[in-house]
Parts: sequence; structure tokens; C-alpha cells
Amino acid sequence: MLTDTERTWLRLHLTRGLGRTGLVRLMDAFGSPAAILAAAPGDWVRRAGIRDSVAQSLPASNDPTLLKAKEILNKHSVQILTLWDTDRYPPLLRTLYDPPAILYLRGTLVAQPALAVVGARRASTAGRRLTRDLCQEIASRGVTIVSGLARGIDTAAHEGALAGGGQTIAVLGCGIDRIYPPENKSLSQRILEQGAILSEYPPGTPPLPGHFPGRNRIISGLSQGVLIVEAAEGSGSLITADFALEQGREVFAVPGPVYAETSGGVNRLLKDGAHLVTDETDILEVLWPGIPTKQQQKMENSLQSELAGDALALYRCLSIEPLHIDELARKSGLTPMEVSAILLHLELQGGVEQLPGMRYVRCRRA
Repeated sequence: MLTDTERTWLRLHLTRGLGRTGLVRLMDAFGSPAAILAAAPGDWVRRAGIRDSVAQSLPASNDPTLLKAKEILNKHSVQILTLWDTDRYPPLLRTLYDPPAILYLRGTLVAQPALAVVGARRASTAGRRLTRDLCQEIASRGVTIVSGLARGIDTAAHEGALAGGGQTIAVLGCGIDRIYPPENKSLSQRILEQGAILSEYPPGTPPLPGHFPGRNRIISGLSQGVLIVEAAEGSGSLITADFALEQGREVFAVPGPVYAETSGGVNRLLKDGAHLVTDETDILEVLWPGIPTKQQQKMENSLQSELAGDALALYRCLSIEPLHIDELARKSGLTPMEVSAILLHLELQGGVEQLPGMRYVRCRRA
């Protein structure tokens, strides 16, 4: 069920003509959604610069549209996240020039690295297969796959993430209650079991063409990098790449056959300096070098469960980057002799490897 604060935000969001900028101005002026709601329309105008016609459009508490929206959100167990939610709002998205003021969320967001994957709706069989394989492997490393639930490459990206046992996020260009395209309804249910569906549009909003560029900025904004698989010149996927560059994200592209219609966009990206991708290592080595597989993480967790006291404290100081024994002593607060004895024990357990120069790293075993 929606909280009182969420219901207040919904009412504000359904005010005709009140967009993101208006909500930010109101919060700057009044400090809380409850204070905004309690203020008179004239105060909206004087203190926040809101047009009078907009201030007068705040829906009444018994407005049929508002009541229907509440019913929809409660039915689908939707949460409302706002830019002012310090704990729940995705931190990477907050760094954008124009982050969404309000997000509607179904499912669960997990704080972990993320890769956006988009591409042609009329994708080739090979393009869909490659996308599934890449996303399956990357998701198995604990990286969230973000896409737009569209036909073609987007669908393959979500399917690959699910097959890899990882999290995937679908960002919609319509209301959170509208699955588009409709044939992906069953896929959306699977996504909710292992991830989340997000939208910045109020419930009931149709999938209009003008909504998708805004959706694309969220897809890239949630991620450290964007992978483009099959995109013609002028396609929406290239808009996502443009947003990624503006946001300081890394851009990756899979090269395509020169004469294929869906190759023009990706091949141009590669000419302009995008990272060329033929397998998952081309992405992982740029964004997350040394990131372990889920099996490796499981092994590390198993080893940590067997450790205690000084041994556990020292193991947590280790990483995939080589550290000298003196640095480990400094970080752990142990004496060099204690560190040496513990490291020997960890080597015998297969948890640490000694490199030349008295440097040590955590073992990465498949």
C-alpha cells in the first residue's frame, strides 16, 4: 500500500502542467510534499514561480483520476521514489543534469554495478543470440543489465540477464502499469522476480514516441556503461549513446556487416571511439577488471564464513590488486609477523596467492 507521503507525491505528479522543474522549485520553496500540498495556489505562484493555471490544477483528494491511479499503484505494489529520497533513489541516476523527480518502481533495486544494453528492434538472429550470451555472462558476475523491454535486442538483454541468474531492470516509456510491447508481459513478470521495472510516467500513460528519449536517458543514467548491439543511423539506440556520452558513461558497440541496415549506427560509434565488443571481456576489462563470477563470490563467502578474528580482518583487507605485506600490516593493524603467519594459513586454504616482491592478492578460482 502507498504511504501517506507517496500518496501526496502522486497527487502532485498528477497536477496538469507541473513537470520536473516545477516540482524542484516547489520543494526548494516549501521543503516537503506535505508543506507543498498545504500551501495555497497563490503561494505556489509567489514563492516557487509556478503559473497560476498550474497551481489551480492540483487534483482534489477525491478526483477520479487520482483515485484510479492509487488503485493501480496499490494493485501492482508500486513504490514511488523521489529525488529527495536519500536512501532509496538510485545514486548514479542522481548525478544526472536532469534526474527524474519521481520514479515509479515495481520489484526490487539492488545496489550493484550496472550495464545498459540497447539496440535494434528488428534485430538479426545472430544479434539477439550474441546479446543473450553477453548479458548472461555479465549478469552472472553480479552486474545488473538495464534495458527498455522493447522488441529485439532489449528483449534478448533481459532474457540473458535472467538466464545468468542476475538482476535486470526494465525502464518503460509509458506508465508502470502498461507493458509495451504487450507480447513481453510474461517477460516482465520474470523480470519482477529477479529485478525491477521503472517508469517516470504516471500510471495509465500510453507509450507515446515522445516519451522514449526521456526513457533512454534513465537507461544510461542508471549504468556505468552502455552497450549498443545493431543500430541503424538515426535510431533511438544512438540517442541512448548520446546521453551516455553527456553523462560521462563508457560507450561500447558490436561491429556489424558493412551492408547491413542495422550496422550504420554501431559502426559509426566505433569510428568515433566507442569500445569495440566481441565478447564480455571487452566490457568487463574496461569497467570492472577482475570482477569475480558468482561461483568465485560463493567460494569467497564460504572461505570468509570459516574465518574469524584477525584472519577474517586481514582477508577483508586483501583485494584483486596486489598489496605488499607491509601495506597489509598497516591496513589490518597487525604486526608483520602476525600478517605473515595468517597469510601462510590463507595460502594453504587457497584464499590468497603470493606474488613476487612479497605482494599478495585474493585468489580468483572458477
